[in-house]
Amino acid sequence: MHLLMIVISLAIAWLLRLTRIPTQQTWIGRWHQGLFCFLFPPLLLLTTAISVIFMGFRGEMLGMQASWLSYLVSVTFILIAVFWLLKLAYQGYQSCQKVRTYQRRSILGKIARILETDFPYSAQVGFWQSELVVSQGLLKSLDSEHLNAVLAHEQAHVYYRDTFWFFWLGWLRNLTSWLPNTEALWQELLLLRELRADRKAAEQTDSILLAESLLKVAQNSLQNNSVFCANFSCTVPKNRLEERIDFLLDDTTLISDTSWWNWSWTILLFLPLLTIPFHG
Repeated sequence: MHLLMIVISLAIAWLLRLTRIPTQQTWIGRWHQGLFCFLFPPLLLLTTAISVIFMGFRGEMLGMQASWLSYLVSVTFILIAVFWLLKLAYQGYQSCQKVRTYQRRSILGKIARILETDFPYSAQVGFWQSELVVSQGLLKSLDSEHLNAVLAHEQAHVYYRDTFWFFWLGWLRNLTSWLPNTEALWQELLLLRELRADRKAAEQTDSILLAESLLKVAQNSLQNNSVFCANFSCTVPKNRLEERIDFLLDDTTLISDTSWWNWSWTILLFLPLLTIPFHG
């Protein structure tokens, strides 16, 4: 029975990851559908594995004998999950330590770490309390107005705690890279993250200035999709760059607040745990 639970969870996870997100949806629709398709499969597999481990390899469930195979599969999956979590946390710690070696300077009233490179680059690096990193190339290539627009974008990442939440999303990305459309969904969420930060920044500065800054930075940017780094020029291939600029210039586009109903699906993740009392 435990093995049947694992097979059913795998089938649900696989089928959900086959779902395509229509790009003609609103931002909020794409965001919540993308999060659901990205989060639900690995979280369901995790709760199923935890349930099987908790029930053990002895006894019966609904008249069916428990087995070593299902128990070992679940333990292996949890160990792999812990391995990826520790690995990414260590890599993030190393990056934070490296960033702290950079010189600190006040840039238009914001404290930033200065990266000695000619590439125009800015990012928030860290976990919950991220630090702003700005390159010499960016300071040289943008005037104060455009630079202020970029800093407003980076401040939006701080507001949404993007480095923290995308660390956990990045962990689930590595854990279930074998599921279909994992990378496509990851890139979609990265893009939507940047759209959200762009729109938030547009509340503080001129959206046209921000769009012009994006064009300049995107021409010579450092591509960094790190799970603990939120980069202004991240995910800007030509078609996505156009989408970000169109999004900025569209005054009718709104970022809606998240309601509890959008997360109601998380209740379903507890279903595997509810099978524990039937194990005897």
